Amino acid sequence: MDPLSHSLHTYLVTLGYEGATHEQEHQMEHLLALLDPADEQALVSYYGLFDEPRLALADIARSRHEAPEQTMAAIDRSLRRLAVTPEWQMIKK
Repeated sequence: MDPLSHSLHTYLVTLGYEGATHEQEHQMEHLLALLDPADEQALVSYYGLFDEPRLALADIARSRHEAPEQTMAAIDRSLRRLAVTPEWQMIKK
């Protein structure tokens, strides 16, 4: 994982475990809206965002009708896609 994607990954892990303020949730909603709905839901489920339960990769893959490796690749692509946006750069500051 490249450094930009890793910084977003770390942020999402923290939000998933510690919860988010209203402002952080609002920012994440806007950021995740840049993805197609299936990829957005995969990230929400994988990281347990917005008080949704964190799901195992196999469960997410099953809901997407694909292999876990494909789902992980889609999550990695989504992280990279979001990590290079100006929106993430503003949130990160």
